[in-house]
Amino acid sequence: MQTGELTISNRHDDLDLDMVYAFLSQETAWAQGMPRDTFERAVAGSLCFGGYVDGRQIAFARVITDEATFAYLCDVFVLPAYRGNGYASALMKHIFASPALASLRRIVLVTTDAHHVYAPHGFTALANPERYMELHRPDVYKTA
Repeated sequence: MQTGELTISNRHDDLDLDMVYAFLSQETAWAQGMPRDTFERAVAGSLCFGGYVDGRQIAFARVITDEATFAYLCDVFVLPAYRGNGYASALMKHIFASPALASLRRIVLVTTDAHHVYAPHGFTALANPERYMELHRPDVYKTA
């Protein structure tokens, strides 16, 4: 799909895995220090989307899903030099319109500071946060 100058693809062969891995493992708090083999297993088991400008990947999003009822959106980023151009919004519109995700009952995500990116696409705070639980291991990559 082409949106203005942004091309979006969910083909694994189109992904610049070296760039995505470097950005996630070095520039994000949530994947800091992730081993490469962990990253590769995550990508292999997920529906991944890349955003491209002039043939260069500048955005990424990963969706963990059963493609029937539920999905977890994660690892979303636009490279800093390309932010502020509406690319994240275009990527979200494309993702949520994709046939594998358009009819899901629930899509969740976790964000520290990008609520403004997701709210226009229908995301809200949890209606019943007391129902959600987590097993969080923030140091797991340090022992891997």
